[in-house]
Amino acid sequence: MFDTVIAPSGTLLGLLQRGRGDGTLHALTAPREEALAALDHCVLSDPRHDWQVENRSLYYARLYLDLHGSLENIAQHLFCAEDVLDDEECRTGLALAVLGHLASYGRDDALMLLRRYAAEGANWAWALDELALRDEDSALRALAEPVLARFPRTAEGDAELSAAVRDAFEPRPWRLWAEDPRDTVGARVRAAGERGSFDQWQRQLRPSGPRPGWSVSAVFAWAEEAMERGAGRHVPAARCLAAVAGPDDLPEIISAARSGSDGARSTALRYLADTRDPVVLDLVEAALADGSQTVIDAAVDAFERMTDDSALDRARGWATRPDALGAAAGRVLACRGGAEDATLVLGALREAVRAEGPDGPTLWTLVDGTGRLGIACAAPVLRHIYRETASSHLRGRAAGALAATDPSFAAGFAVECLWDCEETTRELAARHAETADSRVVEQLRRLAADPAEETEVQTVVRSRIGPDA
Repeated sequence: MFDTVIAPSGTLLGLLQRGRGDGTLHALTAPREEALAALDHCVLSDPRHDWQVENRSLYYARLYLDLHGSLENIAQHLFCAEDVLDDEECRTGLALAVLGHLASYGRDDALMLLRRYAAEGANWAWALDELALRDEDSALRALAEPVLARFPRTAEGDAELSAAVRDAFEPRPWRLWAEDPRDTVGARVRAAGERGSFDQWQRQLRPSGPRPGWSVSAVFAWAEEAMERGAGRHVPAARCLAAVAGPDDLPEIISAARSGSDGARSTALRYLADTRDPVVLDLVEAALADGSQTVIDAAVDAFERMTDDSALDRARGWATRPDALGAAAGRVLACRGGAEDATLVLGALREAVRAEGPDGPTLWTLVDGTGRLGIACAAPVLRHIYRETASSHLRGRAAGALAATDPSFAAGFAVECLWDCEETTRELAARHAETADSRVVEQLRRLAADPAEETEVQTVVRSRIGPDA
């Protein structure tokens, strides 16, 4: 699948793709057909940076309810010919999750779509998980035969069925089916469950990797062997090194960290950083000068893990470097620096936005650090990140930093955050949004009464509006 193009933040589509609270507020005042078209676009073409951790489903489901939206386009998306050719979860996962929330709100058309897709669709397991949380036993039992028909009565089919039973996110349907008196259903599901448990037990008896008695050179060889296959293994290798290395091995480890092969050098740098050996700081700097990109990444990561004062002092000297080590130094100061480091952290934040835009990976740590240090003059940059980032998690972090640095947050962004797609951002807004705005009071009441809302959000909401509100 191709990456979704994110529309400008000032457009209705751009707001909805980002999951911003203003997206809901604008959609409710826009022409209904235009709002529904933008909403369908988001649900059918998942806009999230990381679909496995960012939330959108409840946000979009609530908007379908408010707009009384039809599910016809979602049905066409689920059952189109592409479903046979592309069985990746990311193609249909968001649509199925939205249907799950709508079913919880009493939309029978959403429930029927989920049942049909569980019986016929490629991403049936996701649909089954949604139904497991919401559907009645009789409806789930009726799905046993169409689901089991996906697995032929062959050795390969039985193995796939065992994996499906073992890996099911929601076990309720499988437990119901295991109780079925028919041999073609109950006996087969029970046998699949037993095979899955046995396979897991066998894997636990055959662990791969280092064994007691390994030497330092053997650990380095193990790390290098993985590197040659394109699989980084220096992190577990460093843990193995901690188990086998003694004081007499330190010269060999330092030598590997200075000029070893990529696998050995990365492993040695990680080990020396974890043991807080003071020599590692010079070796990290040397790696930036003559190491491969693999070694540079490992060196930077090792440095960021160090928490002692010597690493913090070195970070202050490296923070102005125009390379990966300088960026890492900025992040170290953001995490562990003091008030005297505010200027360096602010400089790193501005440089990261200038060089990488509003979605750079460095920004997450820098935004948190800006809020932690209370750098008030960073508010304009934080507002820019809040508006422009496509990551709802980064926007939530920017909101948290603004709450600590921007006096206008409570009457500004905090209000729209009550409609945000991320529950942590809604919780933040519930703490800070000024109730002088009538929209705030109304939304707080809605969140308090919504059974789909997270408990943490509702706890904060009720503390603001009181039991009699």
